[in-house]
Amino acid sequence: MFNGVAIPVVAGLVSAAALMVVRSIAIRLLRRWAKRTETRLDDIIISSFKTPSFFWCLAIGIYVGVAVSDLPQKYVHYFSTAIHVIVILSIAIAAANLSGRIFTHYLQKANLPFKSTGLAYGIMTAAIYIIGFLIILTLLGISITPLITALGVGGLAVALALQDTLANLFAGIHILVEKSVRVGDFIKLETGQEGYVQDITWRTTRVRMLPNNMVIIPNNKLSQSIVTNYYLPEQRMSLLIPISVSYASDPEHVERVLLEEAQRGAGDIPGLLGDPAPFVRFIPGYGESSLDFTLICQVKEFVDQYLAQHELRKRIFKRFKQEGIEIPFPHRTVYLREEKDWKK
Repeated sequence: MFNGVAIPVVAGLVSAAALMVVRSIAIRLLRRWAKRTETRLDDIIISSFKTPSFFWCLAIGIYVGVAVSDLPQKYVHYFSTAIHVIVILSIAIAAANLSGRIFTHYLQKANLPFKSTGLAYGIMTAAIYIIGFLIILTLLGISITPLITALGVGGLAVALALQDTLANLFAGIHILVEKSVRVGDFIKLETGQEGYVQDITWRTTRVRMLPNNMVIIPNNKLSQSIVTNYYLPEQRMSLLIPISVSYASDPEHVERVLLEEAQRGAGDIPGLLGDPAPFVRFIPGYGESSLDFTLICQVKEFVDQYLAQHELRKRIFKRFKQEGIEIPFPHRTVYLREEKDWKK
């Protein structure tokens, strides 16, 4: 009896171990081959099948052990069912990994407004796992009809218990479908926080601020907030720089100097665009102590405005000194009169 048990166990273990070695060597060779190709699809496929292949080796090892054994038919049926469960589970894992990674790859490659998010990836993989789970239940002889009925009856209780969670989930789906906020966009919340959208998950949206801090917002709150998206309808945006000069300055001369410096900067300053061309407007106009102009330029995206303003202001200040254009200080004229003159 000992040999009747030991031989199948040893045969199964040896078979599984041998297949594991072959699997390891094959994965290593395939990865070396994939590195020499231009496409990333082969890398994605190899990575997606790494974990499922482990289960396949295990299933084959069990099959070999059962094949050389003298077990009663009842136990053979149990092992056969276990092998089918392992295979179906591994196929579900492979399908979920492969579909999710290919979905993410093509969205990034196509550079579509609807970018990959944790929520979209989670919904896709969860659907595949649920299908695999239902197939396993059917294989085990468990009818899924009563299960579906029970889920329908208990769905109301679950919905009431998970109101906030479900509200955040459906708000996240609404945000994804509406495309008003996308992963990678630079947004500003009505509460003042601003930054890049890092991810939209099933419960929260994560915004990475410029100081490299993370703001975590429940999807339900975000969907009800007033949000400024600086990447819609496009990333390019206008940059308005106020410039003040003295009343002794010639407005046409000031306008010409500002335009020259802005046009030169468009070729040197990163993020500052020369098309559409910068322009100057005599707005707001007549200030209390100065003539107020506005230099209007275009930058590639929101964060480019900081370096563009920094460099342009330095260039304009230096050019004003060369041209003799005065930047005035606020001043007041005060008239004094003696008290005796006032009484007269």
